[in-house]
Amino acid sequence: MTQDSPIVADSARATPGSTVSAPDLLRLEDQVCFALAIASRSVVSVYRPILEPYGLTHPQYLVLLALWERSPRSVSDLSTELRLEPATLSPLLKRLETAGLVARSRNTHDERVLDITLTDAGRALRAVALTIPPRIIDRLGMTLDELTALRTSLWRVIDAAQSP
Repeated sequence: MTQDSPIVADSARATPGSTVSAPDLLRLEDQVCFALAIASRSVVSVYRPILEPYGLTHPQYLVLLALWERSPRSVSDLSTELRLEPATLSPLLKRLETAGLVARSRNTHDERVLDITLTDAGRALRAVALTIPPRIIDRLGMTLDELTALRTSLWRVIDAAQSP
């Protein structure tokens, strides 16, 4: 797969006196959406064998990451933070509750709100999870600076895609 832009690639092939053809805007390899989709699936597949011994899926790991930052949190707050619909998040939370990592309870100030709290086991798992990021960095073979720059670029793409 090439990482050159079609314009640069086509220009590089031009010889004096020849005409440069217009880039093929529909070339699969040049689509940002294609690269992001493959990158997403590939990176999640790197997490899979690392998370499996803990009985976690990647989406469950993301929920725990959010809860390790702040617990308790409402389902609505988690939904917003993780950019998941509540209907998608609820089964994840039920499975984490069944695993003994979180507890779900009605908010004491507003019965309509469902709060999610880490259990002792969920809090203890954080210490083990600290080994996960270095293993991912090692597996990807990229430096922390490279991954930080990539993450920054991805958030710019996300923000641009979500702006009106």
